[in-house]
Amino acid sequence: MTRLNPQTTPRHQLRAEKAARNKEAALNAFIGKKAEIDEMLVRLASLSDEHFNSHPDDINWGHVDTLEHYASLLKRITDSAFSEGEHAE
Repeated sequence: MTRLNPQTTPRHQLRAEKAARNKEAALNAFIGKKAEIDEMLVRLASLSDEHFNSHPDDINWGHVDTLEHYASLLKRITDSAFSEGEHAE
């Protein structure tokens, strides 16, 4: 995107150019954050598929507590994303 000369370009055109750059930067940041989330979800799904690296013979209440903690954190995220729980309207 070519930058406009502020001395020879009308203000409305400069504002439009700045708004377009800002929108493009926001879109790029959004796509980057989405990619981070997608990567985390893939890692979590893989860990879940492996039973959170726990063997059935080794399971104790500590493992349950750990999964309860993970579930509570994920519930906060899903409640926020879907306007549920304390985020319900």
